[in-house]
Amino acid sequence: MRAALDMLYRASGALAAVLLAAIGGIVLLQVGANLIDKIVGWVGGTPPGLLIPSYSEFAGFFLAAASFLALAYTLRAGGHIRVSLVIHNLPPRARWGIELWCTAVASALTGYFAWYASRLVWDSLRFNDLSPGIVPVPLWIPQAPVAVGLVVLTIALVDELVRVLRGGSPTYEDETPSVFTGDGPPAPGAK
Repeated sequence: MRAALDMLYRASGALAAVLLAAIGGIVLLQVGANLIDKIVGWVGGTPPGLLIPSYSEFAGFFLAAASFLALAYTLRAGGHIRVSLVIHNLPPRARWGIELWCTAVASALTGYFAWYASRLVWDSLRFNDLSPGIVPVPLWIPQAPVAVGLVVLTIALVDELVRVLRGGSPTYEDETPSVFTGDGPPAPGAK
């Protein structure tokens, strides 16, 4: 089970990275098209008006998808901002209680958002909502990765909650998160 969960988090993070590269590619293509237009204008010709249709809209869709798909991977890597100045100075039992509360509340809230994001995807599919750009894209397509990212984040938070319930420290507190090594989580209390 541990290997499957770690593979899910890594796959989600890898897909986010691919989408970030796609943003760079689309923007680079449009910059190249603008450059060709400018050069043709300088040479004295009529610029052809090259355009990647809806490139900014696609870049926005890819950014939203990448942001949400990267959430679980970033959580496991300890990359989310946490204010831990107080919690690190608490006794172990109090620290455990706070970590338990935080992971439980975060799991519940993220599960709630995942549910409603999934319903939004379903409604967009049902009503055939389309984006308003040059290229009309069915809105369920860019909304689906957001919902998937929230579902994967919910799974990661429940994973952390179970780990804390078993007496271990959360993965995001470990110095070498298992999401990078693939070795699975260290034994509770191990650093």
